[in-house]
Amino acid sequence: MTDADTPETVATYLRLRGLKPSSKSWKRKRRIQDDDDNAPFTPGRDPGALGAVLDKLSRESGWEITLAREDLVRQWADLAGHDTAKHSEPVSLENGMLTVKCDSTAWAKNLQFMRATILTEIGRRYPQAGVDNLRFIGPDVPSWKWGPRAVPGRGPRDTYG
Repeated sequence: MTDADTPETVATYLRLRGLKPSSKSWKRKRRIQDDDDNAPFTPGRDPGALGAVLDKLSRESGWEITLAREDLVRQWADLAGHDTAKHSEPVSLENGMLTVKCDSTAWAKNLQFMRATILTEIGRRYPQAGVDNLRFIGPDVPSWKWGPRAVPGRGPRDTYG
């Protein structure tokens, strides 16, 4: 059996066991180091953490404010407390005013007393959300007021003479 007839795996085994000297033609080629961006072991080639990549993407895309507002609404139960969240939910956030709808006027009044605490916690956890003020409203009740320029008082129903 000559060198050409020997399978590669058997030749490697014999060479590693020292039973047969390695051939002269086999030499390890050195990789030529280029200034290529795809070259291994260069700075910046290590994989980054997924959270860091997503933070960079959201910052570059300008999504920080929108994501902070969504987190605020999604995590309302952790922010206000689970018992409070059962009776209230954020419904809108416009011009820095967060409107929270409550099950009853009693819950709206109790949350009004907790307003400073909740506003401080929102500012601490979600500074990018841009919440400057809180408004607590009760349940939907029929209103005779139509539009922003409604006149106070009974109006057209005041026909009792």
